[in-house]
Amino acid sequence: MASLSCRRWVHQEPFVEFRCHTGTSCLFLAWGNMKSGARALLGVVNIQFCPVLAQTSGGGAAFLRMGRAVQPPGLQDKVLSLEALAMDQKGYRRGSFQSSTSDEDMLEIAGASLDFSMADDDPPLDREMGGSLAGLIDISAHWMTDLKEGVCLAGFWFNHEHCCWKSNTTFTDRDKCPEWESWSQLILGHGEGAFAYILNYFMYVIWALLFSLLAVLLVKGFAPYACGSGIPEIKTILSGFIIRGYLGKWTLIIKTITLVLAVSSGLSLGKEGPLVHVACCCGNILCHLFTKYRKNEAKRREVLSAAAAAGVSVAFGAPIGGVLFSLEEVSYYFPLKTLWRSFFAALVAAFTLRSINPFGNSRLVLFYVEFHMPWHLLELVPFILLGIFGGLWGAFFIRSNIAWCRRRKTTKLGKYPVLEVFVVTAITAVLAFPNEYTRMSTSELISELFNDCGILDSSKLCEYVNDFNSTKGDDLPDRAAGPGVYTAMWQLALALIMKVFITIFTFGMKVPSGLFIPSMAVGAIAGRLLGVAVEQLAYYHHDWAIFSGWCSQGADCITPGLYAMVGAAACLGGVTRMTVSLVVIMFELTGGLEYIVPLMAAAMTSKWVADAIGREGIYDAHIRLNGYPFLEAKEEFSHKTLAMDVMRPRRNDPPLTVITQDSMTVEDVETIINETTYSGYPVVVSRESQRLVGFVLRRDLIISIENARKKQDGIVSTSVIYFTDHSPPLPPSSPSMLKLRSILDLSPFTVTDQTPMEIVVDIFRKLGLRQCLVTHNGKLLGIITKKDVLKHIAQLANQDPDSILFN
Repeated sequence: MASLSCRRWVHQEPFVEFRCHTGTSCLFLAWGNMKSGARALLGVVNIQFCPVLAQTSGGGAAFLRMGRAVQPPGLQDKVLSLEALAMDQKGYRRGSFQSSTSDEDMLEIAGASLDFSMADDDPPLDREMGGSLAGLIDISAHWMTDLKEGVCLAGFWFNHEHCCWKSNTTFTDRDKCPEWESWSQLILGHGEGAFAYILNYFMYVIWALLFSLLAVLLVKGFAPYACGSGIPEIKTILSGFIIRGYLGKWTLIIKTITLVLAVSSGLSLGKEGPLVHVACCCGNILCHLFTKYRKNEAKRREVLSAAAAAGVSVAFGAPIGGVLFSLEEVSYYFPLKTLWRSFFAALVAAFTLRSINPFGNSRLVLFYVEFHMPWHLLELVPFILLGIFGGLWGAFFIRSNIAWCRRRKTTKLGKYPVLEVFVVTAITAVLAFPNEYTRMSTSELISELFNDCGILDSSKLCEYVNDFNSTKGDDLPDRAAGPGVYTAMWQLALALIMKVFITIFTFGMKVPSGLFIPSMAVGAIAGRLLGVAVEQLAYYHHDWAIFSGWCSQGADCITPGLYAMVGAAACLGGVTRMTVSLVVIMFELTGGLEYIVPLMAAAMTSKWVADAIGREGIYDAHIRLNGYPFLEAKEEFSHKTLAMDVMRPRRNDPPLTVITQDSMTVEDVETIINETTYSGYPVVVSRESQRLVGFVLRRDLIISIENARKKQDGIVSTSVIYFTDHSPPLPPSSPSMLKLRSILDLSPFTVTDQTPMEIVVDIFRKLGLRQCLVTHNGKLLGIITKKDVLKHIAQLANQDPDSILFN
């Protein structure tokens, strides 16, 4: 095997570069001289037929001016053992590459082969097959997103990144690896020229339309509840309202499939909100396996609270943030035992996701960042400006989206969900393809915006004018922006305008659609634009008073990626009005624990600004738009009304429909069921005394009577129904009695007629009640339902009570 000669070309902290030559190929190595003493391999480029070779007396060492390079996935953490490369060489010692010898020292590795195989970093495909739904959704969405642009010849199931993982191409040409071919290369045989561009454009739009149409047709045909985010409905269910079928198995199956299709279509939506719905479906289905949870709504709601925490945990890789999200945003009642159960559920979910490793970077977090410079106190000013922008964007988005969704519900537009999805997808795809920042998936876009530019980054955002002689310490200094940065800026500005408006029409369509990622993308773009502007201002005007104290020439002062992270938190907070859970999710999501204060400042500013324009977050606004019976736990009831002012029946109303405990026949009860639509009926001793015995649900009555007619002999329409412990002996000629004591709730929640409504509202909120009975000295007077409470609150606020009814 031919010998390999290497030469240390640059020894400038924090990196040492070696250029090697092996006849027809050049190898570029940049060894990071880390503080810990480890030598981490930062970049390897294998370039066939080097254009520039500087022959030296050492036997062919190559001088190669590298422009840009891209790190292959996983290489930034890969520590290469130098002993393995030259284990047969005499006189080699462990610290030779860090010695103080001259820059002309040569290292000869005869008969050695530098094989930088990525086999150890391949994703564990065998474990993906049996992984959780979250990992499956992540992996499938990544593959189908790349399918719009091309296909992998080595295996069609590989996405672009995995397909090019083992390629021997250059870093700069990594996206052009021979294993991956665009649709124009596959069909025409070449990828250059106007016709090839048009063909790729056409295939991108066709695949996007195919994915979105398949998603909306599956939702419309099999599970209408699988559309949307699901968080408004989960909040309503956890408040005590039942939406039958919303957490069923068909909804789970269809939402899992269509979520992948919707995300892959390139629509401006995310998968994080729908994953909360998916997790709650799993929790609800598992509840049916255990009698303890199947027959107890309160305990089932505790499981759903824990499931919501697990959903956010797998969506973002943020288990603590998931627990706080369930506490702050979703759950109605969150006792201490639910807290630790949610914590355990989030832990297991995060562990499962980590074992699958869907992101392929051996990390749990979605957008890992590694900023080295601390932020300065004066940077709080632009951070607060980002918070103001996030609040304004949140208020604008909520008003615009609710207005569009109201138009959808009240006009003929709502009758054509397939056509709406088709038109919005077509517009999105046509506008997205020409701009590389809208063509890529939103998660990739956010990851690139969060990235801190290094010497080996190839993104346009990192095309600065490099001056290696000014490098100090472990970080690159602030540099003048190159042409690539200015091109990226106007492309990002166009992407920002598109994201702002297209998201308004996308959220709420009849496909699974989350709002976390699109909101973060808007904020991240705005933050990166502001960060680059401040960075260039500090570079060209470092002598200004605001910079002179902390940002000298050649120092690394401004981190644009940090501004993108703060902007993402601000916009997400402006839309959802989250505070504590938002900050925790953001620093778990990025690993940026050092930047909690900027995140807190931006989140609070965005909430204050958005609340000044409108009090409702996006989920509360959709709850009100859909007319769900939801009592907002964050608002106080300060009026002096009593329970008797709200209960039904009112004056001049027909009497309350009741069932007596031992004097009504099967026919009488069936008549009451057929003539009314109530979900339950009070049971009293007799119509004369009206003494309350208990409460029986309509559904239990229907099922019990049907089963008795089929399985019990002698049950006819004239059979008497008894809700008592003991029944009197019947004459031989009379039909059999029907005992239904087992379905009777003997402890229904009751209040007296003089109970203040402030207490009644608090009881409904904290216990998630659907109704409570009103008594006076044990005598039944009426009933109060959650809808009665909502109507009463609307009347006191001078609103139309009928406008809040659930439809």
